[in-house]
Amino acid sequence: MKIQDLVAKGIFEQSGYITPEIIGEIKMDANENPFTIQEPLKRKLRERMGGVVLNRYPVAGAPELRERFAKYFGVKKNMIMLGNGSDELIQILCLTLKGKIKGVLVPVPTFSMYKIIAVNTGNKVVEVPLDKKFDLDVEAIAGRIKDDFPALIFLSSPNSPTGNLFSRSKIEAIIRRTPGIVVIDEAYAKFSGHSQMSLLKKYDNLIFLNTVSKLGMASIRVGFLIGNPDIIAQLDKVRLPYNINSLSQVAASFFLDYNDEFSKQIKEIIKRREELYRGLSQIKWIKTYPSRANFIFFSCAFDSNRIYNKLTKEGIVVKNLNILPLMPNCMRVSVGSKKENEALLKALKNISPKQGA
Repeated sequence: MKIQDLVAKGIFEQSGYITPEIIGEIKMDANENPFTIQEPLKRKLRERMGGVVLNRYPVAGAPELRERFAKYFGVKKNMIMLGNGSDELIQILCLTLKGKIKGVLVPVPTFSMYKIIAVNTGNKVVEVPLDKKFDLDVEAIAGRIKDDFPALIFLSSPNSPTGNLFSRSKIEAIIRRTPGIVVIDEAYAKFSGHSQMSLLKKYDNLIFLNTVSKLGMASIRVGFLIGNPDIIAQLDKVRLPYNINSLSQVAASFFLDYNDEFSKQIKEIIKRREELYRGLSQIKWIKTYPSRANFIFFSCAFDSNRIYNKLTKEGIVVKNLNILPLMPNCMRVSVGSKKENEALLKALKNISPKQGA
């Protein structure tokens, strides 16, 4: 038996999403909130968790939680669907939308899971490079659009790994020109102070993704898909019935109850982001790009693999993007606490552009 004879060609030939097994004291590679909730709130959460009946299935579809988050996002209940993180929702989109209009288009560089999931679900994928300012190249994208392609265009705004917001006028131009659906992923929107959600009133072929993962609840894996109720109804047929476990439902509800505490953390992260940006900009061999997310993207004047290895020896884990063909010697670092940011800057300043120094 040859395994390649059993596995779909697209899956067999791709490397998948690789998470390095590197453990460091300072973890700045996954765009997580560096702050945890204080002990009094932890006790309240533990009490709620203790009330979960573990021998029963979770509430299918999480209707109460959907109602609450619909109000949080300012939409109707029938416009929102919950997923096991945004990844499951991306998968549901790629599985469902394969009618007469097929395929997926993504700008590059962007969140790698769009392409990975699209390939894994048997979709044709077309990648279109961003322009020199990391904004959308509307004409290049329009040049790949046909009457039957694509069913989905994924736009992450703020974009990972570049950290910038895409131009609203360019997003709208793409929405108007595509025969399919445009998905705007606003996982980092809270750190930008800006959302495109008002466009839902203007376009039927628009969907938004969001999540609590970046806001301090990464471990519970709860994401949101928001859009036209007719589309949601079809996507809901593909969603597995018990996709949000009971503990995650409790924790997500807790997030809403104490949203003010998480909002304070977001403000603190934005403050630390600006400090980190200034610090990185002072290192001569680093070119730093402005960010509207909870991470900072920068390019290095020499081998980023060497920089990455030196940082890991110091117990600092960042995202090395040197594997991306369009971004040699580039890195992305999550905004940490004041102490973590200072440790990163100190370590980077001690790295010499000269090999072996």
